[in-house]
Amino acid sequence: MALAKANNYDAYKSTEISTANQGKLIVMLYDGAIRFLRIAMDNMQPRTYDVVNTQIIKAQDIITELMLALNMDQGGEIAGNLFNIYAYLKKRLLEGNISKDTGVLQEVITRLEDLKGAWEEVAKKEGGKPTQDVTRAVERGASSFSIEG
Repeated sequence: MALAKANNYDAYKSTEISTANQGKLIVMLYDGAIRFLRIAMDNMQPRTYDVVNTQIIKAQDIITELMLALNMDQGGEIAGNLFNIYAYLKKRLLEGNISKDTGVLQEVITRLEDLKGAWEEVAKKEGGKPTQDVTRAVERGASSFSIEG
């Protein structure tokens, strides 16, 4: 029974990803990074640092993907600024992971939530149609990327 639910959920997520516009996909990445960092913070008190480390690394991986998705040629100054913000967030996550400092993780969450809000506005303006790049990526199997905890 649990396997059937998992398969239904995977199918739902795959459809959600394949039909989302680029702005919505970026918002989903922000949601995943924020969720992972909250899980990391929740595991600081019981001192389950293996879980903390794993969740912070997942958030760092998402930020790396956001950096790689930037089109530096067409994005101009905005893309450069976003790259610098992402680099700063990755640096802070590294520092937070080393020191196991929830204040640092909360700072990153706050900044990610601000960026997410901006991208939600972009996604609303783009409407609901998926981009060609997203559709091609899903057809190639990119939908196997999971932002699940």
